[in-house]
Amino acid sequence: MESLLTALHVDLVELWECLVSPGWRLELDGADAVGIHYNLGGAGRLFVGGRSPADLLPHTLVIVPRGQPLRIEAPADTQPGSPWKVVDRPWPTAGGDKVRKFVAGDSPPQVMLICGYFHVALGASIDLFGSLSDPIVEQFDPDDRLDEPLRSAMAELVTQEVGSGAMTAALLKQVLVKLLRRTLSSMTLWVERFSILADPPIARAFAEMAARPGAPHSVLTLARTSAVSRSAFMARFTAVFGQSPMNVLRNLRMQRAAVLLTTGELPIDSVASEVGYASRSSFVRAFQKTYGSHPSKYRLARERSS
Repeated sequence: MESLLTALHVDLVELWECLVSPGWRLELDGADAVGIHYNLGGAGRLFVGGRSPADLLPHTLVIVPRGQPLRIEAPADTQPGSPWKVVDRPWPTAGGDKVRKFVAGDSPPQVMLICGYFHVALGASIDLFGSLSDPIVEQFDPDDRLDEPLRSAMAELVTQEVGSGAMTAALLKQVLVKLLRRTLSSMTLWVERFSILADPPIARAFAEMAARPGAPHSVLTLARTSAVSRSAFMARFTAVFGQSPMNVLRNLRMQRAAVLLTTGELPIDSVASEVGYASRSSFVRAFQKTYGSHPSKYRLARERSS
C-alpha cells in the first residue's frame, strides 16, 4: 500500500468554498472531474443525482463521481416545511487558478463546505476514480485534521505564489491518502469499487512498475513480484486494469519519457534508455504512437509553451 500511494498523481481542476444559509439550497451542475466535498461545520444534506441524501455533519467527506449534479441543503429549524430558496450555479468555464465562493443565502451560513475538483491517477496512467459510479461518504473526526490541508490549499490559491499549483495538488493528495488509508479499517464496502485495492498482489506489481518503469519488467518477473502464477497474473491484472500488463507498462514508460523530455535536457537516446528501451527507433515509434509527435518535436513544443 505504501508504494502504491506513492504513485498517486493529483491534478487540481477547481477549488470552491460553498456557503449555504438555513432554508437555502445550492445546486451545482455535474463536472468533468471527480469532486471532493468536506464539511467544515454545520449540519445539512447533500444530494448526488437522484440518490438519497447524505447527511452533512462537521468533518463529513463526500467523493462525487464526475458528471453528476449535486445540491446542498441547509434545513431551517424555525420554519420546517417552508419552500426552499434556490441558488443554481453552472459549472464555470474558466480555469481553477483561484478559489471560487458560491453563496446561497444572506444570513450566516449553516453549512460550510470546501469543494475540490480534481483528476487523480496511479502512476500518471490509471484513473483511480474512473469507474466510480456512486458517491463515497466517510465521517472523519476533528483529530484527523483533514481541514488543515484543504484550508492550506485555499490559501495557496489566494496568494498565487510561485509553485502554488504544485503545492495545492500536493495538499489535496494528503487528503486522498488519508481517505485511502480508510481502506484498511473501513467497515463499509466502498473500497471494493477500487479493484486494484482489493487485489494486493496485483497492486504490488503495479506499484513496482510505477516506481521503476525503466526496469526490465516482463510478465514473468511481475508475476513473481505478485507471487502468483503467470496465467493467474495475466488474468487478474487484466481484470483490474482492463488492459494487459505490457500495455500499462508502455503507458507508464511514455509518461515518464514525457516528463524527462519536458523537465530535462537528456538526449533522446538517454531518455529511451532511462525508460527501458534499448533501441532509439523502437522508443520513437512508441512515443509517436502515444503522443502523435516525435520526441524532439514534443520537447520543442513544450519549451515554446512554457
